[in-house]
Amino acid sequence: MRRWSDGGPKGITFVVSAPSGTGKTTLLQRLRERVGGLRFSVSYTTRPPRPGEEEGRDYHFVSRERFFQMVQEGRFIEWAEVHGDLYGTPKVNFDGLGEEDLLLDIDPQGAKRIKEMVRDAVLIFILPPSLEELERRLRRRGKDSEETIRERLKNAKKELDQIALYDYIVVNDDLEEATLLLCSVIRAERCRRKRVMEVKVRDGQDNR
Repeated sequence: MRRWSDGGPKGITFVVSAPSGTGKTTLLQRLRERVGGLRFSVSYTTRPPRPGEEEGRDYHFVSRERFFQMVQEGRFIEWAEVHGDLYGTPKVNFDGLGEEDLLLDIDPQGAKRIKEMVRDAVLIFILPPSLEELERRLRRRGKDSEETIRERLKNAKKELDQIALYDYIVVNDDLEEATLLLCSVIRAERCRRKRVMEVKVRDGQDNR
């Protein structure tokens, strides 16, 4: 259905990033429930599973030793250390997409790397209403120590400096509104004239 002109995936590559505590995981779950044709790229990580997370659905959980072995084997298209844990996007996730689009949940370091390799990747950044609200959310969820909260806020400020890299910004003030905006981005990108016409030309439907 769609293409990637450099011999890579034919679908659209969507990259979503957000500071910790912004509500990205919930938004992506709601997106996948409402918009079909999205294959979620399951990353590898060295952090332990959180309550409710499942191996192979949310992440592949591995030891640091196994992770670095995969790095040496060239298994990742990108990898980075975030909040003291390692995260990597396996190259195999880009294989055999066909008509599906690929959805990646990665940090700005990884997003920049993906954009360098997949030039027409669509980058989306999820913003909290404010840093004050982000701090309230981090404290309200009660999962992190004071030191960890301060570190996450510090990293959030650094991530906000990378906004210029992204094509779309979605502010998660109201969950339902943010969900609708995120779904709209996916649908709008699928309707871009260039993408639609490339499909028609390839299928012999050039009606210019």
